[in-house]
Amino acid sequence: GFGDVIGGVGIVIIAGVIIGTFLEHSGGAAAIAAWVLKRVGRKRVPLAMSMTGYVTSIPVFADSAFVMLAPLNQALTLRAKLSLATTVMALMLGLQTSHTLVPPTPGPIAAAGILGADLGLVLAIGLPVSFVAVLLGWLYAEKWAGRVELDPAEGLIETDPVPRPDAPGPAKSFAPILVPLVLIVLRSVAELPAQPFGSGWAAEAIGFVGTPFVALLIGIVLALTLPKKLDTKMLASSGWVGKAMQSGAVIILITGAGGAFGKVLQNSELVDLIGQALLGSSIGLWLPFLIAAALRAAQGSATVALITTASLLAPTADSLGLGDPIGKALMVLAIGAGAMVASHANDSMFWIVTQMSGMDVKTGYRLQTVLTTALGVSTAFLLWLVGLVVL
Repeated sequence: GFGDVIGGVGIVIIAGVIIGTFLEHSGGAAAIAAWVLKRVGRKRVPLAMSMTGYVTSIPVFADSAFVMLAPLNQALTLRAKLSLATTVMALMLGLQTSHTLVPPTPGPIAAAGILGADLGLVLAIGLPVSFVAVLLGWLYAEKWAGRVELDPAEGLIETDPVPRPDAPGPAKSFAPILVPLVLIVLRSVAELPAQPFGSGWAAEAIGFVGTPFVALLIGIVLALTLPKKLDTKMLASSGWVGKAMQSGAVIILITGAGGAFGKVLQNSELVDLIGQALLGSSIGLWLPFLIAAALRAAQGSATVALITTASLLAPTADSLGLGDPIGKALMVLAIGAGAMVASHANDSMFWIVTQMSGMDVKTGYRLQTVLTTALGVSTAFLLWLVGLVVL
Protein backbone atom coordinates (compact mmCIF):
# COMPACT_ATOMS: atom_id res chain seq x y z
CA GLY A 1 0.00 0.00 0.00
CA PHE A 2 2.84 2.37 0.84
CA GLY A 3 4.66 1.62 -2.41
CA ASP A 4 1.57 1.77 -4.60
CA VAL A 5 0.60 5.24 -3.37
CA ILE A 6 4.12 6.66 -3.56
CA GLY A 7 4.63 5.09 -6.99
CA GLY A 8 1.47 6.79 -8.18
CA VAL A 9 1.83 10.28 -6.71
CA GLY A 10 5.42 10.59 -5.39
CA ILE A 11 7.00 12.19 -8.47
CA VAL A 12 3.89 14.29 -9.00
CA ILE A 13 4.11 15.65 -5.44
CA ILE A 14 7.82 16.47 -5.74
CA ALA A 15 7.35 18.12 -9.15
CA GLY A 16 4.37 20.12 -7.92
CA VAL A 17 6.24 21.34 -4.83
CA ILE A 18 9.27 22.36 -6.93
CA ILE A 19 7.03 24.35 -9.27
CA GLY A 20 5.33 25.95 -6.28
CA THR A 21 8.68 26.87 -4.70
CA PHE A 22 9.93 28.54 -7.88
CA LEU A 23 6.62 30.41 -8.22
CA GLU A 24 6.99 31.58 -4.63
CA HIS A 25 10.62 32.71 -4.63
CA SER A 26 10.61 34.23 -8.12
CA GLY A 27 7.57 36.37 -7.41
CA GLY A 28 5.45 34.45 -9.93
CA ALA A 29 2.87 33.44 -7.32
CA ALA A 30 2.39 37.09 -6.39
CA ALA A 31 2.00 38.04 -10.06
CA ILE A 32 -0.66 35.35 -10.59
CA ALA A 33 -2.45 36.29 -7.38
CA ALA A 34 -2.59 39.96 -8.33
CA TRP A 35 -3.87 39.14 -11.83
CA VAL A 36 -6.62 36.76 -10.63
CA LEU A 37 -7.72 38.96 -7.74
CA LYS A 38 -8.06 41.93 -10.07
CA ARG A 39 -10.58 39.94 -12.13
CA VAL A 40 -12.51 37.86 -9.59
CA GLY A 41 -12.44 40.19 -6.58
CA ARG A 42 -11.32 39.35 -3.07
CA LYS A 43 -14.72 38.12 -1.91
CA ARG A 44 -15.04 35.57 -4.73
CA VAL A 45 -11.72 33.71 -4.32
CA PRO A 46 -13.35 30.57 -2.74
CA LEU A 47 -15.86 30.33 -5.61
CA ALA A 48 -13.07 30.77 -8.15
CA MET A 49 -11.06 27.95 -6.52
CA SER A 50 -14.12 25.65 -6.41
CA MET A 51 -14.71 26.07 -10.13
CA THR A 52 -10.99 25.78 -10.93
CA GLY A 53 -10.81 22.52 -8.98
CA TYR A 54 -13.96 21.20 -10.66
CA VAL A 55 -12.59 21.76 -14.17
CA THR A 56 -9.04 20.62 -13.37
CA SER A 57 -10.02 17.30 -11.79
CA ILE A 58 -11.86 16.09 -14.89
CA PRO A 59 -8.65 15.15 -16.73
CA VAL A 60 -6.29 15.08 -13.70
CA PHE A 61 -6.46 12.92 -10.56
CA ALA A 62 -7.73 15.00 -7.65
CA ASP A 63 -4.64 14.64 -5.46
CA SER A 64 -2.29 15.55 -8.33
CA ALA A 65 -4.47 18.54 -9.24
CA PHE A 66 -4.48 19.75 -5.63
CA VAL A 67 -0.67 19.65 -5.52
CA MET A 68 -0.51 21.69 -8.73
CA LEU A 69 -3.07 24.28 -7.61
CA ALA A 70 -2.12 24.61 -3.91
CA PRO A 71 0.53 27.34 -4.43
CA LEU A 72 -1.89 29.45 -6.50
CA ASN A 73 -4.66 28.91 -3.94
CA GLN A 74 -2.43 29.97 -1.06
CA ALA A 75 -1.14 33.03 -2.88
CA LEU A 76 -4.69 34.16 -3.65
CA THR A 77 -5.74 33.54 -0.05
CA LEU A 78 -2.86 35.63 1.29
CA ARG A 79 -3.63 38.48 -1.07
CA ALA A 80 -7.37 38.35 -0.27
CA LYS A 81 -6.68 38.17 3.50
CA LEU A 82 -8.96 35.15 3.97
CA SER A 83 -8.67 32.04 6.13
CA LEU A 84 -6.81 29.29 4.27
CA ALA A 85 -9.40 26.82 5.61
CA THR A 86 -12.11 28.36 3.41
CA THR A 87 -10.21 28.34 0.14
CA VAL A 88 -8.53 24.95 0.69
CA MET A 89 -11.89 23.30 1.36
CA ALA A 90 -13.50 25.07 -1.61
CA LEU A 91 -10.70 23.79 -3.87
CA MET A 92 -10.76 20.28 -2.40
CA LEU A 93 -14.55 19.90 -2.74
CA GLY A 94 -14.45 21.16 -6.32
CA LEU A 95 -11.79 18.55 -7.11
CA GLN A 96 -13.72 15.75 -5.40
CA THR A 97 -16.96 16.55 -7.23
CA SER A 98 -15.69 16.01 -10.76
CA HIS A 99 -13.30 13.26 -9.62
CA THR A 100 -16.25 11.05 -8.66
CA LEU A 101 -19.04 12.22 -11.01
CA VAL A 102 -17.69 13.39 -14.37
CA PRO A 103 -16.10 11.18 -17.05
CA PRO A 104 -13.39 10.93 -18.39
CA THR A 105 -12.20 10.65 -14.78
CA PRO A 106 -11.17 6.96 -14.44
CA GLY A 107 -13.54 6.03 -11.59
CA PRO A 108 -16.84 7.02 -13.25
CA ILE A 109 -15.69 5.59 -16.60
CA ALA A 110 -14.81 2.24 -15.00
CA ALA A 111 -18.11 2.11 -13.08
CA ALA A 112 -20.09 2.92 -16.23
CA GLY A 113 -18.28 0.18 -18.14
CA ILE A 114 -18.92 -2.42 -15.42
CA LEU A 115 -22.62 -1.53 -15.18
CA GLY A 116 -23.07 -1.20 -18.94
CA ALA A 117 -24.24 2.40 -18.58
CA ASP A 118 -24.32 4.82 -21.51
CA LEU A 119 -21.56 7.43 -21.00
CA GLY A 120 -23.61 10.04 -22.86
CA LEU A 121 -26.43 9.66 -20.33
CA VAL A 122 -23.98 9.67 -17.43
CA LEU A 123 -22.62 12.99 -18.70
CA ALA A 124 -26.06 14.42 -19.54
CA ILE A 125 -27.27 13.83 -15.97
CA GLY A 126 -23.93 14.11 -14.21
CA LEU A 127 -22.86 17.51 -15.53
CA PRO A 128 -25.86 19.52 -14.23
CA VAL A 129 -25.99 17.55 -10.97
CA SER A 130 -22.24 17.94 -10.41
CA PHE A 131 -22.45 21.67 -11.21
CA VAL A 132 -25.09 22.11 -8.49
CA ALA A 133 -22.94 19.95 -6.19
CA VAL A 134 -19.84 22.10 -6.70
CA LEU A 135 -21.85 25.21 -5.83
CA LEU A 136 -23.05 23.45 -2.66
CA GLY A 137 -19.43 22.59 -1.87
CA TRP A 138 -18.48 26.25 -2.21
CA LEU A 139 -21.31 27.24 0.16
CA TYR A 140 -20.27 24.56 2.67
CA ALA A 141 -16.68 25.82 2.53
CA GLU A 142 -17.81 29.42 3.08
CA LYS A 143 -20.22 28.68 5.93
CA TRP A 144 -18.49 25.78 7.74
CA ALA A 145 -14.78 26.08 6.97
CA GLY A 146 -15.05 29.88 7.18
CA ARG A 147 -15.50 29.51 10.95
CA VAL A 148 -11.99 28.05 11.27
CA GLU A 149 -9.09 30.48 11.31
CA LEU A 150 -6.12 29.02 9.44
CA ASP A 151 -3.23 31.35 8.69
CA PRO A 152 -2.38 31.19 4.96
CA ALA A 153 1.29 31.64 5.85
CA GLU A 154 1.21 28.13 7.45
CA GLY A 155 1.06 26.46 4.02
CA LEU A 156 3.62 26.29 1.23
CA ILE A 157 4.30 30.01 0.88
CA GLU A 158 6.09 31.48 3.87
CA THR A 159 5.21 35.16 3.48
CA ASP A 160 2.51 37.32 1.96
CA PRO A 161 3.39 37.43 -1.76
CA VAL A 162 3.78 41.07 -2.79
CA PRO A 163 4.56 41.74 -6.47
CA ARG A 164 8.07 43.07 -6.97
CA PRO A 165 9.82 44.73 -9.93
CA ASP A 166 11.83 41.67 -11.01
CA ALA A 167 8.85 39.26 -10.84
CA PRO A 168 7.83 37.45 -14.06
CA GLY A 169 4.64 38.51 -15.79
CA PRO A 170 1.29 36.69 -15.31
CA ALA A 171 1.53 34.76 -18.61
CA LYS A 172 5.01 33.44 -17.83
CA SER A 173 3.96 32.64 -14.26
CA PHE A 174 0.86 30.73 -15.38
CA ALA A 175 2.83 28.58 -17.85
CA PRO A 176 4.29 26.03 -15.36
CA ILE A 177 0.74 25.35 -14.12
CA LEU A 178 -1.32 25.59 -17.30
CA VAL A 179 1.00 23.83 -19.77
CA PRO A 180 1.02 20.53 -17.80
CA LEU A 181 -2.77 20.72 -17.44
CA VAL A 182 -3.24 21.29 -21.19
CA LEU A 183 -0.90 18.41 -22.03
CA ILE A 184 -2.79 16.05 -19.70
CA VAL A 185 -6.14 17.13 -21.21
CA LEU A 186 -4.81 16.57 -24.75
CA ARG A 187 -3.73 13.07 -23.74
CA SER A 188 -7.26 12.33 -22.50
CA VAL A 189 -8.71 13.61 -25.79
CA ALA A 190 -6.22 11.53 -27.82
CA GLU A 191 -7.34 8.37 -26.00
CA LEU A 192 -11.03 8.84 -26.87
CA PRO A 193 -12.52 6.03 -29.03
CA ALA A 194 -12.88 8.49 -31.96
CA GLN A 195 -9.06 8.97 -31.97
CA PRO A 196 -9.17 12.67 -32.96
CA PHE A 197 -5.37 12.74 -33.32
CA GLY A 198 -5.24 9.44 -35.22
CA SER A 199 -3.07 6.49 -34.21
CA GLY A 200 0.30 7.57 -35.56
CA TRP A 201 3.30 9.39 -34.15
CA ALA A 202 1.31 12.49 -33.17
CA ALA A 203 -1.01 10.49 -30.90
CA GLU A 204 1.95 8.64 -29.40
CA ALA A 205 3.80 11.89 -28.73
CA ILE A 206 0.75 13.45 -27.07
CA GLY A 207 0.27 10.29 -25.01
CA PHE A 208 3.86 10.53 -23.78
CA VAL A 209 4.03 14.25 -22.93
CA GLY A 210 0.52 14.10 -21.43
CA THR A 211 1.48 11.45 -18.87
CA PRO A 212 1.09 13.33 -15.54
CA PHE A 213 4.66 13.05 -14.29
CA VAL A 214 6.12 13.88 -17.75
CA ALA A 215 3.79 16.89 -18.04
CA LEU A 216 4.88 18.08 -14.61
CA LEU A 217 8.55 17.63 -15.45
CA ILE A 218 7.90 19.94 -18.41
CA GLY A 219 6.28 22.28 -15.87
CA ILE A 220 9.52 22.20 -13.85
CA VAL A 221 11.52 23.18 -16.94
CA LEU A 222 9.17 26.13 -17.46
CA ALA A 223 9.47 27.02 -13.76
CA LEU A 224 13.26 27.29 -14.21
CA THR A 225 12.64 30.22 -16.56
CA LEU A 226 10.80 32.24 -13.89
CA PRO A 227 13.80 33.77 -12.06
CA LYS A 228 15.24 36.80 -13.81
CA LYS A 229 18.60 34.98 -13.73
CA LEU A 230 18.83 31.24 -13.05
CA ASP A 231 21.64 30.57 -10.58
CA THR A 232 22.96 27.02 -10.15
CA LYS A 233 22.76 27.57 -6.38
CA MET A 234 18.97 27.47 -6.75
CA LEU A 235 19.28 23.82 -7.81
CA ALA A 236 21.49 22.79 -4.88
CA SER A 237 20.36 20.99 -1.74
CA SER A 238 20.54 24.30 0.13
CA GLY A 239 18.72 26.21 -2.63
CA TRP A 240 15.15 26.40 -3.88
CA VAL A 241 15.05 22.79 -5.12
CA GLY A 242 16.50 21.54 -1.83
CA LYS A 243 13.82 23.36 0.16
CA ALA A 244 11.15 21.92 -2.13
CA MET A 245 12.51 18.37 -1.70
CA GLN A 246 12.45 18.73 2.09
CA SER A 247 8.82 19.87 2.04
CA GLY A 248 7.83 17.21 -0.48
CA ALA A 249 9.55 14.38 1.42
CA VAL A 250 7.41 14.93 4.52
CA ILE A 251 4.22 15.02 2.43
CA ILE A 252 5.20 11.84 0.55
CA LEU A 253 6.00 9.87 3.72
CA ILE A 254 2.71 10.79 5.38
CA THR A 255 0.77 10.13 2.18
CA GLY A 256 2.45 6.72 1.86
CA ALA A 257 1.51 5.91 5.45
CA GLY A 258 -2.13 6.65 4.55
CA GLY A 259 -1.81 4.22 1.62
CA ALA A 260 -0.43 1.54 3.94
CA PHE A 261 -3.36 2.03 6.32
CA GLY A 262 -5.82 1.72 3.45
CA LYS A 263 -4.19 -1.51 2.23
CA VAL A 264 -4.41 -3.04 5.71
CA LEU A 265 -8.14 -2.32 5.75
CA GLN A 266 -8.58 -3.74 2.23
CA ASN A 267 -6.82 -6.98 3.19
CA SER A 268 -8.85 -7.34 6.39
CA GLU A 269 -11.93 -8.49 4.37
CA LEU A 270 -13.83 -5.52 5.82
CA VAL A 271 -14.73 -4.43 2.28
CA ASP A 272 -16.47 -7.72 1.45
CA LEU A 273 -18.18 -7.82 4.85
CA ILE A 274 -19.68 -4.34 4.45
CA GLY A 275 -20.71 -4.95 0.84
CA GLN A 276 -22.50 -8.21 1.56
CA ALA A 277 -24.23 -6.78 4.65
CA LEU A 278 -25.80 -3.94 2.67
CA LEU A 279 -26.52 -6.00 -0.46
CA GLY A 280 -29.58 -7.56 1.14
CA SER A 281 -31.33 -4.19 1.33
CA SER A 282 -33.57 -2.77 -1.40
CA ILE A 283 -33.76 0.99 -1.15
CA GLY A 284 -33.32 2.07 -4.75
CA LEU A 285 -30.61 4.62 -5.51
CA TRP A 286 -29.69 4.88 -1.84
CA LEU A 287 -28.27 1.32 -1.88
CA PRO A 288 -25.38 2.02 -4.32
CA PHE A 289 -24.71 5.26 -2.45
CA LEU A 290 -24.50 3.54 0.95
CA ILE A 291 -22.30 0.68 -0.28
CA ALA A 292 -19.89 3.08 -2.03
CA ALA A 293 -19.80 5.33 1.06
CA ALA A 294 -19.05 2.37 3.33
CA LEU A 295 -16.28 1.12 1.03
CA ARG A 296 -14.79 4.61 0.68
CA ALA A 297 -14.69 5.03 4.46
CA ALA A 298 -13.23 1.54 4.91
CA GLN A 299 -10.33 1.69 2.44
CA GLY A 300 -9.82 5.33 1.45
CA SER A 301 -9.78 5.35 -2.34
CA ALA A 302 -12.73 6.91 -4.19
CA THR A 303 -11.76 5.09 -7.40
CA VAL A 304 -11.60 1.71 -5.64
CA ALA A 305 -14.98 2.40 -4.02
CA LEU A 306 -16.51 3.21 -7.42
CA ILE A 307 -15.12 0.11 -9.11
CA THR A 308 -15.84 -2.29 -6.23
CA THR A 309 -19.42 -1.08 -5.72
CA ALA A 310 -20.18 -1.27 -9.44
CA SER A 311 -18.85 -4.85 -9.51
CA LEU A 312 -20.97 -5.81 -6.49
CA LEU A 313 -24.16 -4.29 -7.87
CA ALA A 314 -23.88 -5.09 -11.59
CA PRO A 315 -25.98 -8.28 -11.31
CA THR A 316 -28.67 -6.53 -9.23
CA ALA A 317 -29.55 -3.53 -11.45
CA ASP A 318 -32.84 -5.03 -12.66
CA SER A 319 -33.96 -6.12 -9.19
CA LEU A 320 -33.29 -2.60 -7.90
CA GLY A 321 -35.48 -1.12 -10.64
CA LEU A 322 -32.44 0.49 -12.28
CA GLY A 323 -31.99 -1.82 -15.27
CA ASP A 324 -32.94 0.67 -18.00
CA PRO A 325 -30.33 3.08 -19.49
CA ILE A 326 -31.38 6.05 -17.32
CA GLY A 327 -31.42 3.88 -14.20
CA LYS A 328 -27.90 2.61 -14.87
CA ALA A 329 -26.63 6.16 -15.45
CA LEU A 330 -28.17 7.26 -12.14
CA MET A 331 -26.63 4.20 -10.49
CA VAL A 332 -23.14 5.22 -11.66
CA LEU A 333 -23.66 8.73 -10.28
CA ALA A 334 -25.09 7.47 -6.97
CA ILE A 335 -21.98 5.31 -6.56
CA GLY A 336 -19.88 8.40 -7.33
CA ALA A 337 -21.74 10.39 -4.65
CA GLY A 338 -20.99 7.63 -2.14
CA ALA A 339 -17.33 7.63 -3.18
CA MET A 340 -17.05 11.28 -2.04
CA VAL A 341 -17.98 10.48 1.55
CA ALA A 342 -15.68 10.53 4.58
CA SER A 343 -12.22 11.40 3.31
CA HIS A 344 -10.09 10.64 6.38
CA ALA A 345 -6.77 9.15 7.51
CA ASN A 346 -6.72 6.24 5.04
CA ASP A 347 -7.15 8.58 2.05
CA SER A 348 -4.00 10.02 0.46
CA MET A 349 -5.94 13.19 -0.40
CA PHE A 350 -6.57 13.81 3.31
CA TRP A 351 -2.84 13.90 4.06
CA ILE A 352 -1.93 15.92 0.98
CA VAL A 353 -4.52 18.60 1.86
CA THR A 354 -3.67 18.78 5.56
CA GLN A 355 0.11 18.72 5.15
CA MET A 356 0.24 21.22 2.27
CA SER A 357 -1.99 23.70 4.11
CA GLY A 358 -0.43 23.45 7.59
CA MET A 359 -3.59 21.87 9.02
CA ASP A 360 -3.47 19.48 12.00
CA VAL A 361 -5.26 16.13 11.91
CA LYS A 362 -8.07 17.22 14.23
CA THR A 363 -8.87 20.17 11.97
CA GLY A 364 -8.63 17.88 8.94
CA TYR A 365 -11.35 15.63 10.38
CA ARG A 366 -13.45 18.63 11.38
CA LEU A 367 -13.27 20.11 7.88
CA GLN A 368 -12.40 17.59 5.17
CA THR A 369 -14.12 14.52 6.63
CA VAL A 370 -17.27 16.42 7.60
CA LEU A 371 -17.57 18.40 4.37
CA THR A 372 -16.92 15.48 1.99
CA THR A 373 -19.63 13.56 3.85
CA ALA A 374 -22.04 16.51 3.67
CA LEU A 375 -21.40 16.97 -0.05
CA GLY A 376 -21.77 13.26 -0.81
CA VAL A 377 -25.12 13.06 1.02
CA SER A 378 -26.35 16.26 -0.66
CA THR A 379 -25.41 14.91 -4.09
CA ALA A 380 -27.19 11.62 -3.39
CA PHE A 381 -30.30 13.59 -2.41
CA LEU A 382 -30.11 15.56 -5.67
CA LEU A 383 -29.87 12.30 -7.63
CA TRP A 384 -32.81 10.85 -5.71
CA LEU A 385 -34.89 13.89 -6.72
CA VAL A 386 -33.82 13.45 -10.36
CA GLY A 387 -34.75 9.78 -10.11
CA LEU A 388 -38.28 10.67 -8.92
CA VAL A 389 -38.74 12.62 -12.16
CA VAL A 390 -37.03 10.46 -14.79
CA LEU A 391 -37.45 6.88 -13.55
